[in-house]
Amino acid sequence: MTEYAMEEFSIADVITEELITLEMMATNKEEAILELTNLLAAQGIVTDSKGFSEDVFLRETEGMTGIGNGVAIPHGKSDSVSQTSLVVGKTKEPIEWESLDEKPVRVIILFAVRNTDANTMHIKLLQKVAMLLADEDFIENMVSAQTKAEMLELLSEEPEE
Repeated sequence: MTEYAMEEFSIADVITEELITLEMMATNKEEAILELTNLLAAQGIVTDSKGFSEDVFLRETEGMTGIGNGVAIPHGKSDSVSQTSLVVGKTKEPIEWESLDEKPVRVIILFAVRNTDANTMHIKLLQKVAMLLADEDFIENMVSAQTKAEMLELLSEEPEE
């Protein structure tokens, strides 16, 4: 990917309404990761759900992905990912998750990264999402989003520099 293309890169390129769920059934972290992995698999983005979720769980052991304010950003880099994507889920009830503020999470943004994109796109994606999540209003809006379209629109915003 050229430098120019990186600048033009948008979160909207890696997420669709089909990759957003506002009514997650999960009641714990493991269920949440599996539920979001199944969404990716249903869209043909993950070809091996078990392999991918194992990669995510492995990454979880390396450091906390709960970034505070009710948001977690787990991620998996895997050969079973056909295209780098994001999947977003909102839980009905807050669930326990190791996080910087030691509070449970409501919004989970799972990164599914193709191994071949691991160094470029993954980092760009994390940066953009991190910039958005640095804004507390943005997080409140995510937690209160009522429709997939609303969530998609939020995630498609360009972060303030």
